[in-house]
Amino acid sequence: MELKPKPVGEVDIPGIPVFKKGKVRNVFDLGDKLLIVSTDRISAFDFVLPSLIPHKGKVLTQISRFWFDYTYLVCPNHLISTDLTDFPAELRNYADILGKRSMLVKKTRVIPVECVVRGYLSGSGWKEYQETGKVCGIKLPRGLQESSRLDEPIFTPSTKAEVGHDENITFKEMEKIAGEELAEKIRKVSLELYQKASLYAISRGIILADTKFEFGLDENGELLLIDELFTPDSSRFWPLAEYAPGKGQPSLDKQFVRDYLISTGWDRKTPPPPSLPEDIIEQTSRRYLEIYQLLTGKSDLP
Repeated sequence: MELKPKPVGEVDIPGIPVFKKGKVRNVFDLGDKLLIVSTDRISAFDFVLPSLIPHKGKVLTQISRFWFDYTYLVCPNHLISTDLTDFPAELRNYADILGKRSMLVKKTRVIPVECVVRGYLSGSGWKEYQETGKVCGIKLPRGLQESSRLDEPIFTPSTKAEVGHDENITFKEMEKIAGEELAEKIRKVSLELYQKASLYAISRGIILADTKFEFGLDENGELLLIDELFTPDSSRFWPLAEYAPGKGQPSLDKQFVRDYLISTGWDRKTPPPPSLPEDIIEQTSRRYLEIYQLLTGKSDLP
């Protein structure tokens, strides 16, 4: 398997204004539409790392495309096309950069909340449970372990921070941000999306432990899924065959990189973050490719 194509760390398209530059994605303004380009940058602990991960941007785009198609009847989404032939003519000269890593999408009014669904107790949820017995104000049974499966998935929103950490909030606090009716609709849809995707993932030998969604409203006020969907950047994926509660799980997602950074002794607060060694870069790339192939059933590279 070819694992060392030239990774893409930056994307510039002369004559096309930048709408937003995120940690991983560059978003370009096409008037009534946006072009989202996923680079091979990787972030952790709110820092963009100096290392690039081959194939990563293409994996994020192609997995999102798969899930947007799979979940459309649960909630429509912003995706128009990932096919370059559908892109504006002025973009087609950049096929070598944009191919397989870009999405043409509808513009929306973004709801400023990260919509997290947890089916298992891990990450910040596990930390909060240890301290309070709750996650985002939701009281959980006593005696749960790290990575325990929850009786029912829970909806645990957080703030959508442009800089710094997202902060977990209660559903009541989300209602103040989005309004009661919209917040309730988003919670219902988020839980339905998680249930549908987690059942599919289990059929592929993968546990979808938790995930986060972003939503926007189109010009008619219709709720749309936006950004990315069930990717290894936005979700925790665990191999079902190796699942054992009471500890952290082997991951097919970005957690592998977080674990490496913790092992270096870096305090996760002081820039710059350390570079990743070549073997960690290669193993991370392999994990992204593996989850792509397991979920989509495709054996080709994205």
